[in-house]
Amino acid sequence: MERFSYHRAEGVDQAVAMQARSNTAQQGATVRFLAGGTTLVDLMKLNVEQPETLVDLRALGLEGIEVATDGALSIGASVKNAALAQNADVKSRYTMLSQALLSGASPQLRNKATTAGNLLQRTRCMYFRDTAMPCNKRVPGSGCAARTGMHRHLAILGTSEHCIASNPSDMNVALMALDAVVHIQGTQGKRAVPIDAFFRLPGDTPHVETVLVPGDLITHVTLPSPAPDAVSVYLKLRDRASYEFALTSAAVEIVMDGDKVAHARIALGGVGAKPWRAKRAEQALVGQLASKANFIAAAQAEMTQAQPLAQNRFKVELATRCLARALSQAQASSLSAKDAS
Repeated sequence: MERFSYHRAEGVDQAVAMQARSNTAQQGATVRFLAGGTTLVDLMKLNVEQPETLVDLRALGLEGIEVATDGALSIGASVKNAALAQNADVKSRYTMLSQALLSGASPQLRNKATTAGNLLQRTRCMYFRDTAMPCNKRVPGSGCAARTGMHRHLAILGTSEHCIASNPSDMNVALMALDAVVHIQGTQGKRAVPIDAFFRLPGDTPHVETVLVPGDLITHVTLPSPAPDAVSVYLKLRDRASYEFALTSAAVEIVMDGDKVAHARIALGGVGAKPWRAKRAEQALVGQLASKANFIAAAQAEMTQAQPLAQNRFKVELATRCLARALSQAQASSLSAKDAS
């Protein structure tokens, strides 16, 4: 690990001013924020990240979880993953988010990792993490070794010729399906960014992963109140039962009207260059009979956009089955909730 200086910010304005000294956005920033450190410190040890200065955010008090008068939920940037997963409002009203958080990492990491840190979690592509290999995300213009190398775990949606890395976060998939809004404070003031616009597809600039610029600090995330009678499910498929990233996952929220789907919000994980909002699947599903055949058809509609390579071609079928199964689970939960009432 390279030498670096360490500072503990005492307020949001101070943290923003200190990080704004960085003269490049995203990868290569000379001043980086430190929260849980579960990704950043690992990447510093690998020399993938080499910040000159770390600004510790633990004294900023961004650890609140609050319900607004309109029913929306506000989640502080420094809320630990474990605390968020076990929060009563999250477990009852945003079930998929609790399930997604509990499916990720390990209890030790969930006790340390934060909401904003998870939003900014970097890919686990082996070539990104190996400084001896070319990677456009790590060194722009150096090439993408994954395209002709090992890419079984990587993305099939939203990729480009310059990058096929997948977003590794479970939490982000649930937040995408829940229409989360990311609140940011920077040198130009405060702004709120819908999560689908927060993440950027790789295109020809895969090193630019989000809309953040130097000095930007995520302060909190808000979730709109769920639709009445909505039920949600997060389903994760992986090579082993725990402490493993998703090959594919599905976060679904549905509202039933009799035997038809009246409302659907769907996102996929493990298959996208960013947490993938499955809008084609949603459009194919709403107004249709809730049946296995229609669930599969909706999933297949989303997979028409897939651009798999040789080793991850199986993800097209796996994602189709994962989404269909998650929708079936959500339908069963909806029926159980109505029977109980």
